[in-house]
Amino acid sequence: MVDATAKLEEPFSRIGGKPKIAYFSMEIGIDEHIPTYSGGLGVLAGDTIKSCADLNVPVVGITLLSEKGYFFQKIDEEGNQIELPINFIPSDFLTLLPTRTEVTIEGRPVTLQVWLYQYRGIGGYIIPVFFLDSNVEGNSDWERELTKYLYGGDQKYRLAQEIILGIGGVRILQQLGYKTIDRYHMNEGHAAFGTLELYRQLQDIERVREQCVFTTHTPVPAGHDQFELGMAKEMLGEMLPEEILPDVTYEGRLNMTKLALFFSHYVNGVAKKHGEVSRSMFPGYSIDSITNGVHSTTWVSEPFQRLFDKHMPGWRSDPYILRSAFSINKDEIWEAHMEAKRTLIDYVNNRCNAGMDYDDFTIGFARRATAYKRPDLILADIDRLVHIAETVGPIQIIYAGKAHPKDTQGKETIKRIYNTMKTLRGKVKMAFIPNYNMSIAKMMVAGVDLWLNTPRRPMEASGTSGMKAAHNGVPQFGTLDGWWLEGCIENITGWSIGPEKTEDQASDDEVDKNDLYSKLENRILPKFYLDRGNWIRTMRSCIAINASFFNTNRMVQQYVLNAYFI
Repeated sequence: MVDATAKLEEPFSRIGGKPKIAYFSMEIGIDEHIPTYSGGLGVLAGDTIKSCADLNVPVVGITLLSEKGYFFQKIDEEGNQIELPINFIPSDFLTLLPTRTEVTIEGRPVTLQVWLYQYRGIGGYIIPVFFLDSNVEGNSDWERELTKYLYGGDQKYRLAQEIILGIGGVRILQQLGYKTIDRYHMNEGHAAFGTLELYRQLQDIERVREQCVFTTHTPVPAGHDQFELGMAKEMLGEMLPEEILPDVTYEGRLNMTKLALFFSHYVNGVAKKHGEVSRSMFPGYSIDSITNGVHSTTWVSEPFQRLFDKHMPGWRSDPYILRSAFSINKDEIWEAHMEAKRTLIDYVNNRCNAGMDYDDFTIGFARRATAYKRPDLILADIDRLVHIAETVGPIQIIYAGKAHPKDTQGKETIKRIYNTMKTLRGKVKMAFIPNYNMSIAKMMVAGVDLWLNTPRRPMEASGTSGMKAAHNGVPQFGTLDGWWLEGCIENITGWSIGPEKTEDQASDDEVDKNDLYSKLENRILPKFYLDRGNWIRTMRSCIAINASFFNTNRMVQQYVLNAYFI
């Protein structure tokens, strides 16, 4: 754990400067013990900050405390998801600062306090992350709850949270004495109200744009927050200028993505394909792309860390060195993989009573449980799946993932997976690990033999779980969407699902299902069971080709050059 009691100014005393970039994100997964994240967006934010620390990039992070987390997931015997609050004590990991600020919500002042976490990079450079908290004496009961639940409550609750993040975030930085911020980076549209605070202070649209950078993360319309304009005016009051409304509203609703686009000089999607999709969704805006990555040191398992330290010293500070993995002996790669696999299988057997075997081919699927990600595509024809397992080689499947509390379809998908587990008992071993989090993710991406990713095109903005798997020599089997369009070299770094020439063609479930089973039966399982040397060659290619590029060190360097100009 990083010492959060270090002096706030310590990170900058050695380099003669202060943060020039403020990084705003609704969630930041900076430490697996701090449950202030729900999934990919927050974990990416944490990985970004970690690489900024490793590269001495002068950044400060801003997020919400989300004291009760996203939710603690339980699954009952029928497969129903049950959501419980997380019992997290902020003072165990964060330091409460005396600095406070105010925002106005519905005409009433709301006091905010702030907690500090400091992340120390590989060279000792420290980046502060500030967690905004409305649970302050003097605020109303409703106001004190606003930073309790990540993505909780109704539209009014969400809008109030975004006022706190954006407007409160800009104000708390100024209260803390950060006078040298050159760039305000909005990681998704949740933080876009910060632009209104900058506009209130500067009264100049172009000056605000010079300072603002925006990253959009989803091609799914539901992922772009919109609020009924009457409610937004009531909640924001004078903070919402009439003169910009035609540019930031759509069909009578305040659109947070349009607000961020309007006030930003640089905008990017998170994969090349996502950049294209975003430009079609928001014509008239210049939208670049910077493909996501993952923080290599965080996601490489201990067995592979030792292997990389032995053969490729320096990889932690420069992940491009992983390109040299081609020279590592195949037996050593397999030994490291089996150590990670035994750790995962032991955990799954102890937690889920799954009876899984170390030597059986193990598939992993873990991400948010929602319909477009098609987590049960591999279970669409269980008779065919059983036939493959009985004729080619045993198959084990490990699932994990939370459905949003209001996502009925996502919850039903989890239930179908549970029912299928009962149907397949003894034929294809399956397990669903409840309460998916960073700790479970680290075990899964390293311990499975194949990472499965089946989103419907073109709905995957990027996806990063397969990048984490690649860092541990685990190939991905996935739809050609998001990052996989860039990372898939067929039969070298993994395998595609569906037609190769996708153009703008949406996924066809039947076509993708048949392709999935065909490749599993005729290419993937035979290679694993009958040509182990060739399989390990694929594992090695994942590390050398994909891990060396799809990391946040490379990503942050692109942000510095393309967006920050520092």
